[in-house]
Amino acid sequence: MYLIFDTETTGLPRNYNAPMSDVDNWPRLVQLAWQLHDAKGNLISNHNYIIRPDGFTIPYNAEKVHGISTKRALKEGHDLKQILGIFEGDVQQAKYLVGHNVEFDINVVGSEYLRAEATMPLSAKQLDTKDISTEFCALPGGRGGKFKWPTLTELHQKLFGEGFGDAHDAAYDVDATARCFFGLINQGVQPPVTGVSVSEVIYEAPKLAEANFAQAKDSQKAAAKDVLKQAGKADISDLTDIPFSHLHVHTQYSVLQATSEIPALISRAKELGMPAVAMTDHGNMMGAFNFVKSAMAAEIKPILGCEFNLCRDRKNKSNKDDGYQTVLLAKNKAGYHNLAKLASYANIEGFYYVPRIDKELLMQYKQNLIATTGGLWGEIPFLILNVGETQAEEAFVWWKEQFGEDFYVELCRHGIPEEEKVNEVLLDFANKYDVKYFAANNSYYNEKEDAKAHDILLCVKDGELVEKPKKYIGKRGREFRYGLPNDEFYLKTPDEMKKLFADLPEAIECTQEIVDKIEAYKLAREVLLPKFDIPEEFLHPEDSEDGGKRGENAYLRHLTYEGAKKRYKEITPEIQERLDFELATIEKTGYPGYFLIVQDFIAEARKMGVSVGPGRGSAAGSAVAYCTGITNIDPIEYNLLFERFLNPDRVSMPDIDIDFDDEGRGRVIDYVIQKYGSNQVAQIITYGTMAAKSAIRDTARVLNLPLAEAGRLANMVPDIKLKALFALANDKKGLSDKLKGQGELIQKAEELIKVARGQDESAKTINQATTLEGSVRNLGIHACGVIITPDDITNFVPVALAKDSDMVCTQFDNSVVESAGLLKMDFLGLKTLTLIKDAIKIVKERHGIQLDADQFPMDDVKTYELFQRGETVGIFQYESAGMQKYMRELKPTVFADLIAMNALYRPGPLAYIPEFIDRKHGKKEITYDLDDMKEFLEETYGITVYQEQVMLLSQKLAGFTKGEADVLRKAMGKKQKDVLDKMKPKFIEQASAKGHDPKKLEKIWVDWEAFASYAFNKSHSTCYAWIAYQTAYLKAHYPAEYLASVLSNNMNDITQVTFFMEECKRSQIPVLGPDVNESKSGFTVNQAGEIRFGMAAIKGAGSGAVDSIIEEREKNGPFKNIFDFAKRVNSKALNKKTMEALAMAGAFDCFPEYHRRQYLESIEGEATLIEKATKYAQKVQQEEESSQVSLFGGGAGGMEVPLPTIPTMEPFSQLQQLNIEKEVVGLYISGHPLDQYKMEIENFTNAQLTDLSDTDTLKSRGELRLAGSVASFAHRTTKNGKPFGTLTMEDYAGSHTFFLFGDDYVKYKEYFMTGWFLFIHGRVQQNRWKENEYEFKISKISLLSEIKDQMVKGVRISVDLDDLTYDLMEDLHALTTGNSGKAKLYFDVIDRKENITLQLFSKNITVDANSKFIKILDEIPEIEYKII
Repeated sequence: MYLIFDTETTGLPRNYNAPMSDVDNWPRLVQLAWQLHDAKGNLISNHNYIIRPDGFTIPYNAEKVHGISTKRALKEGHDLKQILGIFEGDVQQAKYLVGHNVEFDINVVGSEYLRAEATMPLSAKQLDTKDISTEFCALPGGRGGKFKWPTLTELHQKLFGEGFGDAHDAAYDVDATARCFFGLINQGVQPPVTGVSVSEVIYEAPKLAEANFAQAKDSQKAAAKDVLKQAGKADISDLTDIPFSHLHVHTQYSVLQATSEIPALISRAKELGMPAVAMTDHGNMMGAFNFVKSAMAAEIKPILGCEFNLCRDRKNKSNKDDGYQTVLLAKNKAGYHNLAKLASYANIEGFYYVPRIDKELLMQYKQNLIATTGGLWGEIPFLILNVGETQAEEAFVWWKEQFGEDFYVELCRHGIPEEEKVNEVLLDFANKYDVKYFAANNSYYNEKEDAKAHDILLCVKDGELVEKPKKYIGKRGREFRYGLPNDEFYLKTPDEMKKLFADLPEAIECTQEIVDKIEAYKLAREVLLPKFDIPEEFLHPEDSEDGGKRGENAYLRHLTYEGAKKRYKEITPEIQERLDFELATIEKTGYPGYFLIVQDFIAEARKMGVSVGPGRGSAAGSAVAYCTGITNIDPIEYNLLFERFLNPDRVSMPDIDIDFDDEGRGRVIDYVIQKYGSNQVAQIITYGTMAAKSAIRDTARVLNLPLAEAGRLANMVPDIKLKALFALANDKKGLSDKLKGQGELIQKAEELIKVARGQDESAKTINQATTLEGSVRNLGIHACGVIITPDDITNFVPVALAKDSDMVCTQFDNSVVESAGLLKMDFLGLKTLTLIKDAIKIVKERHGIQLDADQFPMDDVKTYELFQRGETVGIFQYESAGMQKYMRELKPTVFADLIAMNALYRPGPLAYIPEFIDRKHGKKEITYDLDDMKEFLEETYGITVYQEQVMLLSQKLAGFTKGEADVLRKAMGKKQKDVLDKMKPKFIEQASAKGHDPKKLEKIWVDWEAFASYAFNKSHSTCYAWIAYQTAYLKAHYPAEYLASVLSNNMNDITQVTFFMEECKRSQIPVLGPDVNESKSGFTVNQAGEIRFGMAAIKGAGSGAVDSIIEEREKNGPFKNIFDFAKRVNSKALNKKTMEALAMAGAFDCFPEYHRRQYLESIEGEATLIEKATKYAQKVQQEEESSQVSLFGGGAGGMEVPLPTIPTMEPFSQLQQLNIEKEVVGLYISGHPLDQYKMEIENFTNAQLTDLSDTDTLKSRGELRLAGSVASFAHRTTKNGKPFGTLTMEDYAGSHTFFLFGDDYVKYKEYFMTGWFLFIHGRVQQNRWKENEYEFKISKISLLSEIKDQMVKGVRISVDLDDLTYDLMEDLHALTTGNSGKAKLYFDVIDRKENITLQLFSKNITVDANSKFIKILDEIPEIEYKII
């Protein structure tokens, strides 16, 4: 017997995995229907009952699903116990319980048996039609690439070619399930009962009564439509003088859920005359600071709130529970701090899919908060709609008890039926329990017309297409996406809200009552420093009474002067004056603690062996910082200014950024966490916003615009925001000025404007993207910022968990953390410091010399010669091609030259470099407008390069104070015209009074204004020039060690490794492949001065294996052979794949008895060498263990295991070997496949493949000739069905992908073969399809192997008469006759004394200019040659 049954219920369970006994979890039974059939499908009985509710109501959303209301169920329903008894009678006869998702129905009915304290009879075998039919329906899209479960409708469609009506009526669903179940037997998917054949099974269907929905009426739908209709006619004259404020508003910090930007939101609220506005973002308070600041600036009261996800248990992450959306508002600053606590714990402790709190946490921090019932996803509305009014009322009472008069009912009218049902019940509760209610609109965007853009944003968030049907309330399944049901969720005007609630004027009035309850407060405050513990002898008793810093000032003075004794041979009056001035300024500004904190962790970093940079930014101008070890550059020696760092006239927080080696940075942060406590140290959040191009691409994707069109639109965007661009759409001059007259950009902008004015999908994309531009798209962590607070950080700002870290991060970003009172430190990881440290370590290992980079001599000739030659590849900040060119021209001889070039080589001042160089070399005269300027301009040859020079000269010429000089510097750099206009007369007047010519002063001022915006911070340039000098010193004196370090520190970037290996080649430093007997983890230098590849660079050689190999080798010496290696290295760390990777990379080449192929391949029936070595090691281990056992009685002791025999085989060809190397290392080590064509490439190509990325530069070059090997290719089809191809080629420098269309594709597709070596002719020309764009057009492709015969006409060998010996002639004769070919042979004998060249031509000998021939010529030092 088969019992097929189905249920309709009051809703869904919270947890589908909960046991049946958890009766609170499972919904109540509303309808139960079943059919009992025999094995052949004959109908035995058929039942359908509505259950009378007892102690529960049927929620509105459940009623919408099955059409049974509480009223109807009370009228027509049957007693539950009676129906369970009838059901049990049929269950007892059944061998199988059948249903679609039958487990759910068993749990629902079973929990009713348990509530009734009856025996649960549902123990027969279950047959679930969704499981039985999954493979049969074969619907893609299931988890893990499997098929997904079919719905009952999908199954019915598959079996019978049609859906079925009246789903969600239990009787009709049972009928459909029974028809499908017997249909699956008929189709052979489900076997019939033993003894019954498929042909005997026929479904006997019962006659069904009228479906539930035939009688159901939804009065709420009509009411919802009526609300919006009536609002248009409402009389609001009585509400004219009553203010209205929105109290449920989301901003873009509700990430990818709202489009409202805070400035626009506040501007709109101001425009609408609202006295206040609230911000209630989902689960965070990221926008709080900017919201308060913007609102107060607009004289609007800011109301800070948050819409929290209130779950049952925030710490339970075993099942998904997003909880109820709960709106809380802060009444005052204490309330704000409680919101911040809740937002912090929601993200730190409660985050599981979404940030969550629970009632336990809410009770802890409920003081000074206002709670509302929220929107449809709030607890009470949700219970009304989905569980029942009884439970909703219980929850309402709980909130009223907890929040008293600070609990309010929120009424929303967006024209949604569910809202009308909720409002009806909430108003009943409000009147019954004397709770006030207010009008709200739960807004997600500012203007009604933004609704479409907001819908697109939701699609971006969920990865859905806009065209997919959307659903706001209820289960969506796979057929629907989430979306708001209409365009009513915007910041409505007060009049619009008054019309909506004209029938409830008290709801409008109540918003002002809430506003009046709330205090306005600022979040900006002075920076709070953590307490720094100073030694007892420096403590000052008065500090604890008045909060003074006498003790900290005294201790800082002590550390400064102790440090000065070590830094200076003698503390001169000048040094003392400088230190005293700085200490006095620090005391006056109140920041001694800041210096103490910084010097403390820097001192600790040095103790831990972490490299610390010499300084960066203006902090290097502080002598106190230098003496306390914070910086490592003497500001007095280099004329660096303290006031550039800390202005004595204007108190502002000092900012010391510190560079650490990137490996040690984390250890320093760990020290800070340990010292101040993990609850007082945090990272800083960053908000990733949609830029114009990404907004266009995101919008295009969800609008289903073709990818190519999306790319075309994105590429039209000039470097300007879309909103700014369209604001200038009718202002050609303004647009031209904004784009700095760049014709190509102006043309793109005009084309984009033209597209946006259209009516097609492209226009829609552009216009919607303009609204979305600037929306917060994702969150990240600031690269280096760290916050340290005096107490638990959540007492000051809300925090969240930092991604991929145990540290927390502030919810406020870098732009506001200091304004919010937090001490921010920048802990920067500088790879160059790691590089210097590693190079010094390699020098120590190889030469036994301990270098100290801080002690490198500043006048080292070899170092300056390296700069003069422009050999600065790998030199910090001096390695670009442009900088190399200027270095060769400048030929620096003193450190000041390097500082100046560091400052000048950037956009703007770049134009002054030729003048600077000419003045240094005396090609142009060094002049000074005034003689008094020489003191500060002499080091830069009379050119003002640094901001510090302007500051010093303004003090010297015009008597400006240090503070005024800094104000001038800042005003010039930021072009603050109003400040400059005030300072100019003062400068002219005071400098004239000192006897200077006013006309010259006028010129000086104009020059300063022109250049000062470009002038650079000398403090920063000095520090970074010093780091560059250290790297150059190492490269000049220890090139192999330095380049090994450079390679190690770029090991994860194969492009960089390739680039620096070319530099090694240029420097004639061999780079050898990995070697288990010599390699370390990173690149090293062997005793022969060759760089050895690091084993960590091999893909598949894990760090554990590499460490084990190195440890064993250092402990017990080099490995003798592969068997010794396998025996000695820990087998747990070394598996077969690791050994294969080592063999492929050539790491076993040090064992000459075997070649790489033997490790990786074997002849038939044999194991590979690696497999044999592994088995050998295992046998040795077993023998050793057995010999140990024999010591304790028994056993004859271990025998020596013989080495296995390894059959000989042909080694890999060079090309095979190189390709295998590349597979595991990412590049060729022992050679390059193109080496065999080196002659052709050197003599017949005039460009590299990587040059093609810059077509603008190549457009005037004429014919280009390139060579390379085919790395990959693809034969493809355009969307119009036309064939085209892509051909990716590689050469020594990199790779390039060619796109070939039309005739070109047909003509050249025969060359699409991986590994082929090709020679390509072509030129850069105008793109036929895109104006103002250029492309490389191929004119000819040949095989590279044929080029030599086609293009080599001859070889000309030149030799100096003095070098021409008999032996040389013999060698040349043997070489040329031994390489016979078609190329003619020419000899030039040069007599340099007489300046005569004798040109000879060989009639008898012609040569083959192959790679071998050319290589031998390269090795003969006395000759030069040229291919003709």
